[in-house]
Amino acid sequence: MTDASTDPTRTDSVLIALVRHGETEWNRQRRIQGTTDIPLNDTGRLQAAQTGEQLASEQWDAVYGTTLSRAAETAQIIARRLELPEPELLADLAERAHGVLEGLDHAGRAAVEAQAATIEGLEPRSTVIARSTAALAGIAAAHPGGSVVVVSHGGVIHSLMLHLSDWTLPGAGYAVANGSVHLVRFEAGELALVEPEALTGTDA
Repeated sequence: MTDASTDPTRTDSVLIALVRHGETEWNRQRRIQGTTDIPLNDTGRLQAAQTGEQLASEQWDAVYGTTLSRAAETAQIIARRLELPEPELLADLAERAHGVLEGLDHAGRAAVEAQAATIEGLEPRSTVIARSTAALAGIAAAHPGGSVVVVSHGGVIHSLMLHLSDWTLPGAGYAVANGSVHLVRFEAGELALVEPEALTGTDA
């Protein structure tokens, strides 16, 4: 970003395509990743290329990713397809920390949650929303009137959907799919959903 300190209320409308990174082996095994740095698998790289191809039908000014390798590599693949510079990587857009749940499958998570009133190391959703919205505001400030691609994570995108829809989306059974695209717009200092559902398919 050229000037993340710029007052976001002074920026023009900015379109942001929120992309979930491609598949990893832990995704395939339905294990919780959180901040554990699991790389893309070959399917994930193909998904990233397909998303880049889809996005190439529109004009984009920049691509951003996160400091976790699965999002960073997805962003790099997309940036190459869009013929844009190397993505800037932002820690504040990285996945929600899941503490002791990381590495567990969904059955293991359910077992831990059934036995514990609080989950050690689980980042509050409010913190995820605060840091990710601030990061998106900074990106918008760097690209007034522009359109940018931001590669992030399922937990972050899910949390933003909840926040921006006043907790009405996503619906029951909805999961943010690897490689999916959700559109938001930053205008007059506020984020808003443009596409309440993904532009691509979702995993139930």
